[in-house]
Amino acid sequence: MNHRDTEAPRDALTEQIIGAAIEVHRALGPGLLESVYQGCLALELGLRGLHFQSQLELPLNYKGLSLDAAYRLDLVVEQAVVIELKAVERLLPLHEAQLLTYLKLGGYSLGLLLNFNVPVLKDGIKRMKV
Repeated sequence: MNHRDTEAPRDALTEQIIGAAIEVHRALGPGLLESVYQGCLALELGLRGLHFQSQLELPLNYKGLSLDAAYRLDLVVEQAVVIELKAVERLLPLHEAQLLTYLKLGGYSLGLLLNFNVPVLKDGIKRMKV
């Protein structure tokens, strides 16, 4: 199997996730709380038959000690894609660094940073890999 073959399923999965996020944004528009978008996106993912975990605890290991609940991942879809939701004026490098940290600490390779506080959601999507 070549590199492209391993990317195809994840690309299809991210397309499904983005489609669900666009549906939520179309229905609600910008300007609401992050928690509202998260709840509605979780519902939409479930309606599309995608398995996900919400507010997944991500412990931090420091010098051999595990610090429980150090972080919480907004959503993890199909145990493969971490979704970090925002409802901010604009995405900042800090938001990207946050998602990259979650990917590295959790051993994930792919994440989506979604900012719902934009007129058109495609302008608020950042796909990140480690």
